[in-house]
Amino acid sequence: MPSLPAPAPAAPPKGHAREILRLAVPAFGALVAEPLFLLADSAIVGHLGVAQLAGVGLASAVLHTAVGLMVFLAYSTTPAVARAVGDGQLGKALAAGRDGVWLALLLGTALAVAGFLAADQLVGLLGADGEVRTFAVDYLRWSMPGLVAMLLVFAGTGLLRGLQDTRTPLVVATAGFGLNIVLNLWLVYGMGWSVTGSAVGTSVAQWAMAAVYLVMVKRNAQRNGVNLLPSWRGIRSMTRVGSWLMLRTLSLRVAILATVVVVTAQGPVNLAAHQLAMTIFSFLAFALDALAIAAQALIGKELGASNPARARLLTGTMTRWGLGFGAVTGALLAVAAPWAGSLFTSDPDVHSALAVALWILAAGQPVAGYVFVLDGVLIGAGDAKYLALAGVVNLAVYAPLLLAVALSGAGGAAGLGWLWAAFALGYMAARAVTLGARARSDRWMVLGST
Repeated sequence: MPSLPAPAPAAPPKGHAREILRLAVPAFGALVAEPLFLLADSAIVGHLGVAQLAGVGLASAVLHTAVGLMVFLAYSTTPAVARAVGDGQLGKALAAGRDGVWLALLLGTALAVAGFLAADQLVGLLGADGEVRTFAVDYLRWSMPGLVAMLLVFAGTGLLRGLQDTRTPLVVATAGFGLNIVLNLWLVYGMGWSVTGSAVGTSVAQWAMAAVYLVMVKRNAQRNGVNLLPSWRGIRSMTRVGSWLMLRTLSLRVAILATVVVVTAQGPVNLAAHQLAMTIFSFLAFALDALAIAAQALIGKELGASNPARARLLTGTMTRWGLGFGAVTGALLAVAAPWAGSLFTSDPDVHSALAVALWILAAGQPVAGYVFVLDGVLIGAGDAKYLALAGVVNLAVYAPLLLAVALSGAGGAAGLGWLWAAFALGYMAARAVTLGARARSDRWMVLGST
């Protein structure tokens, strides 16, 4: 783990691009680890059958709702640590990371126990039955041991990002991804454990990653004289910020879960295709989010050092890059859409529905790049309350679009296409409007510097 960097002076225009890339490029690799886990799981499970793939899709929706709500463990830790770094207080920065780890352990344990016991009821809420429901319950239950590790990884990664280190998370994520593939292939096909083997393999890989972060946090806390026991005041402070970030994330997860409910009614083929499209969306979202992670770390540090002018400069550069990167990923996705389904399943109906969804997703990528960057900027500035309230507004805009798709009764590739038009174009456009309006003001910089 790096030592405290010296407070950075205002860099010339040519220097800030290199600083963004120094954080964003390694962050890209680390961020895509989790969706790569899902892509690997989907590819391995997909060849077992449509019911297995659909079941994993439903279980993943539930699992990532829980995980998504807890992402504040990274998103509140990163700016807190970064602002302390900008203010020249390494001990305070490490203490914030330590408190984040303890909070992750407490929350993760509670969620894992509850999720294991309530797996069948949770899957039932999404309308699944028969084989799909059985596979979904199996996958969800055996993913619960890894849930605690996932939250610990969030907190540890948040600490390192705040310290302006995105390279170490990249190394850990790469090793975890490789271990995940080996374990899943062995357990699913070698041991014949079906979807249970996929969940167990992923959980083991996630715990290996978490162990690395725990050792690093312990060593650096001891090296700098920081007590390993938690500060309950610090945990309460993080929880207050986290509650707004949780509401922001809850609005996102409600939108995604409501989308799953609608597509479930369209039948197993569309549900399987939607699972694949959403997995690819998550992969691209995390890729685009690499700039958002750089924004969190850099904006937090600059506002901690009372340098709003540089924060504004960095925001402008990263926003332009987000739009451009979104356009590039959209173009690549549009080209890959017709044959992408063959990587995951041999079912031709799933191929057709998936291609339509991916073409629409490709069209929305520039807007997604813009949204993810500004999301990171405002998180780095500590503007959690606005993000939460804006999320509720965005959900209110999306709900009528989603209802219209449900009431239309459209099925097949056309039904999935309309669903993705509502999500990837309508919902993301609403987010772009609310975030863009805030970023053009100065209020978020005032919040971040206090």
